[in-house]
Amino acid sequence: MKIANLNPDSDIGASAWLLELEGHRLLMDAGTHPKRDGRASLPLYDLIKKEEVDAIAVSHCHHDHVGSLPVAMRHFPKAHVLMSELSYFLIERVLHNSVNVMTRQRDEAGIKEYPLYSHDEVDEIAALFQGFKYNREVEWAAFQKTRAGMASPTLEFYDAGHALGSAGIMVRGQKETVFYTGDVSFGDQTILKGARFEDVKADVLIMETTRGNRAVPAGFTRAAETERLSQAIERVLKRKGCILMPTFALGRTQEILAQLALLTRSGRLKHQPIYIGGLGRVFTEIYDLESHRTHRQHSSLQLREALNLIVLEKGQAEKMKLSGGRIFVITAGMMSENTAAHDLAARMIGDERQAIFFVGYADPDTPGGRLKAAKPGETFMFSGSAGEVTRRCELEDFDLTAHANRDELLDFVGRVSPRTVLLGHGEEDSRQWIEEQIRIRHPKIKVIQPGPGKIVEV
Repeated sequence: MKIANLNPDSDIGASAWLLELEGHRLLMDAGTHPKRDGRASLPLYDLIKKEEVDAIAVSHCHHDHVGSLPVAMRHFPKAHVLMSELSYFLIERVLHNSVNVMTRQRDEAGIKEYPLYSHDEVDEIAALFQGFKYNREVEWAAFQKTRAGMASPTLEFYDAGHALGSAGIMVRGQKETVFYTGDVSFGDQTILKGARFEDVKADVLIMETTRGNRAVPAGFTRAAETERLSQAIERVLKRKGCILMPTFALGRTQEILAQLALLTRSGRLKHQPIYIGGLGRVFTEIYDLESHRTHRQHSSLQLREALNLIVLEKGQAEKMKLSGGRIFVITAGMMSENTAAHDLAARMIGDERQAIFFVGYADPDTPGGRLKAAKPGETFMFSGSAGEVTRRCELEDFDLTAHANRDELLDFVGRVSPRTVLLGHGEEDSRQWIEEQIRIRHPKIKVIQPGPGKIVEV
């Protein structure tokens, strides 16, 4: 068995792993690097372009896991693409949105390599997508190989609890098994219930380490953090201030909307307009339509019915009055320039009546990250277009992560009891902490941190 890490950098980056098992090759994920532009954002496909890849398996539909899928399929045109059935309902919308974003970045930022693929290309490859229910074992090897007498390995998707459709991937050969966690949440969120990885056993474990550098504070509970957010919302609305919660369109938007719906249902929040982005609305509709297929809490909660959702039109964020207690739950989560979240934040930062609540990760090198680090009264460079601003708004950070905490990951390693663990999808200090703790708790388990382009034999 050989495994190659195709992430072009040693951070969370662009998720892509090539697995060679008993003569067959499977690409797991085909992401893009969120901090890189153009072709530099792609996984290291050139290292494997001469290989014959039998199939591509997608763990979930966030861009760092699926954003370069059309490019991967140019390299491997015979590969079919496997994913959970819930991801099947999302993936075309995600990829078409990527084309729109890249086209805008080409025009606004002069990135000549964009778009890396076209709408027509997305439409053409969609016929090769296959969606499967969780916990259904399927064969993925190329037909010509099985016809030649080679036994076909199988894969099975396990519900990862991270976002709609997210999955861990179990690959079973004749003699070896591999489990790839993708992004996983073991705890319940407001809508989605936690991962169903209870019976996972594997010889090799490929595991994310996103929160390996972050200890869970003593006494912390998600329920208490959710209540803290609820009280903060009530506090700001009482003074007629507006609230901006920058979110990612898939996953975090729907979780926050669910919290607002529950507050409205209980009478703590009056029924009022909730402003969202267009892509957030699309994914919210899919969350509602596919609720009966989803392992979730509040299964009868339909967000579009429970809330008065209004999609912000282009340019509206720069003009509308920021008074009367408006609530905005919109992309982008890191407040990148030329987004509604960025434009609203630029107007709200200097106004003490307003509040900006972070409910997810914001990279320190983004406008959102710089704002999150700013102290009250501090003047700082928000972005190239907004320039320097002085922070006077209320600002809070709520830990409502959709990733497993580091102790949960260590416990999972113990339950899986693999021969070898490969660590990825995390910053260096995160991976290092996880490795050290595995070596202490499970000294017989081999731990590997494969660098960019590194091929390991396990």
